[in-house]
Amino acid sequence: MYTKIVNLNKDDIEADKALKEAGELIQKGKLVVFPTETVYGLGANAEDGKAVTKIFEAKGRPQDNPLIIHVADFEDVDKYAKNISESAKRLMQEFWPGPMTLILEKKSIISDVTSAGLTSVGVRMPSSRIARKLIRYSGVPIAAPSANISGRPSPTDIQRCIEDLNGKVDYIIGGENCEFGLESTIIDCTVNPVCILRPGAITLEMVRKVENNAYIDPAIMKKSTTEFKPKAPGMKYKHYAPKADVKIISGDLKKTIEKINEIVQNYIDDNKKVGIMATDETKDKYKNASVISLGSRNDIYTIGKNLFETLREFDDQKVDVILSEAFSEEGFGVAIMNRLNKSAGFDIINV
Repeated sequence: MYTKIVNLNKDDIEADKALKEAGELIQKGKLVVFPTETVYGLGANAEDGKAVTKIFEAKGRPQDNPLIIHVADFEDVDKYAKNISESAKRLMQEFWPGPMTLILEKKSIISDVTSAGLTSVGVRMPSSRIARKLIRYSGVPIAAPSANISGRPSPTDIQRCIEDLNGKVDYIIGGENCEFGLESTIIDCTVNPVCILRPGAITLEMVRKVENNAYIDPAIMKKSTTEFKPKAPGMKYKHYAPKADVKIISGDLKKTIEKINEIVQNYIDDNKKVGIMATDETKDKYKNASVISLGSRNDIYTIGKNLFETLREFDDQKVDVILSEAFSEEGFGVAIMNRLNKSAGFDIINV
């Protein structure tokens, strides 16, 4: 398959033409990669089961893993969802457009392929200018998981999308950096109180300012099984994993540094190449390994933004194993540790 690749400029007339062209392709059942404020998405017409099936095929994604649909405007929600609770409406008003997905009862216009056979569907209104223009030009809701091979770290720039999907999709659009670098917070609004099924940039603390009884599903920070039907993306399968094995070292920071250096030496003795995900505060404490800082522990959003790209960078370096410091499971740190745990298959060393 020929893939057209366009990197857009912010105020370019040609950019608008490209988005119209991409929107027409979505209407025709084609696949389009596009940026959002979270990660890059791989989009198809959410109403068209055959088009959505192409997403699963391109990614190698299990078909019981539901997709999120993306809309451009508030009035679109009533077209695709029903029995929308007052809680959901309050959350929309507070956090949309932005990195939040709501699980709502779906109308039949949304293909069952999109929802993986569920009667509910995740709905999101991205804040990305490019994403919302594309949705409007397409004239349909866009079903879009992350634009990567299933299970790999999600892409936060166009080059990673090209690496994974060139020749497998019809169009790849670049032009904006992903502001958050982690996928959206998913909140189940078909239950009362509302429940967070995937943590993200919209934290539990933020949600509770609107819905004070909101809670996080305790299962999301545990190793998942194959014995249930996931209600939201990322709940069931191993995700976000680079080619190298990932291990998380958790505990007192001084002990963590000592343990990582000890583990590195063991791997060197076995002729293994090691990568270390560190922070600005600790990056100079390690030796005999490739060290990349995710950012300062005082800026947790930068750490989240850099997480997936760092995992990808270690793949480029062909390391055999990645050792990562752990982070506090508070605020946005919950989302970071959720992704780290998934990428490591919950391989955690406590010190």
